[in-house]
Amino acid sequence: MVRPLFLPPMSVRHLGVCALLAGVTGAVAQTDKPVLTVYTYESFTPEWGPGPKIEAGFEAVCNCDLQFVGLEDGVAILNRLKLEGPSTEADVVLGLTTDLIPEAKATGMFAPSGADLSGLDVPTGFSDDIFVPYDYSYLAFVYDSEMIAEPPASLDDLVNGDPEVKIAIEDARTSTPGLGMMLWMKKIYGDEAAAKWEQLSKRILTVTPGWSEAYGLFTSGEVPMVLSYTTSPAYHMIEEDTDRYQAAAFAEGHYLQIEVAAMLKTTETAELATRFLDYMLTAEVQSLIPTTNWTLPVAGGIDLPEAFGRLVQVETPLMIDPETVAANRKAWTQEWLEAIGR
Repeated sequence: MVRPLFLPPMSVRHLGVCALLAGVTGAVAQTDKPVLTVYTYESFTPEWGPGPKIEAGFEAVCNCDLQFVGLEDGVAILNRLKLEGPSTEADVVLGLTTDLIPEAKATGMFAPSGADLSGLDVPTGFSDDIFVPYDYSYLAFVYDSEMIAEPPASLDDLVNGDPEVKIAIEDARTSTPGLGMMLWMKKIYGDEAAAKWEQLSKRILTVTPGWSEAYGLFTSGEVPMVLSYTTSPAYHMIEEDTDRYQAAAFAEGHYLQIEVAAMLKTTETAELATRFLDYMLTAEVQSLIPTTNWTLPVAGGIDLPEAFGRLVQVETPLMIDPETVAANRKAWTQEWLEAIGR
């Protein structure tokens, strides 16, 4: 909570002097330590998220001021960068997914990372000279076991399930899970995806801008099922000591999302940005990821808490080639909007 600031009565002249002194002090502070600005999604930055711990850890070794800017969700980050162009204040963006890499590269705004990716251990593998992965998970529908006795066992079960049992999903135009869900449907149903969306729309209570809003509706009991990740139940197991919330295992497989970070060409602190990207792959950060971002680390050799062994174990990772996504995202998004009546 932000507390209001109360000032004692003073003359306008006194205020002006104070403002001038504050400006001088601020300028001195800014020259003491360079600032590294990182655009990310809003659930990364709260006290319970990975942001504060990563900030403290990096600032302890960088002699800099690391500042996170929390935006709605991953797709919103790319949208923001396109609007700002070369005038963006971001030095690094963190929170796009591999689905968006070709589209992000097409902006011409990103610089090579120089990061060593040889220690990565992610499904399907990963190699790129610009984007650096830092975590991954699989999309899943998380359900309240006290409200749903028999969860869907497949995507088809979800689509054709009881329309009275509502779900919350995220917007494909602004959020990475929303985009991933659209691609998941396309991967399974192909040309029939629009018809399947029309069927599923009967179950959709709401489409939220980002993950935080949708998951908040779920945990507050507004909906018994929400689009999230196979790893989300680990939070409830570890932090709340409950198995009440579980992910439904789908027979067709689950859509894989690998989250990535990258450096902007326009940064004036390129060395710091490169160090930050490297830092995201250290054991220090990778060991934080499972119990702060509630996803899986991309570095090999990271021990996971016992609860992660009780999660849905995905045997069939699903993906659509990112180049295909880039070529079709606009058309597929329009098809999705029309199918769900938005």
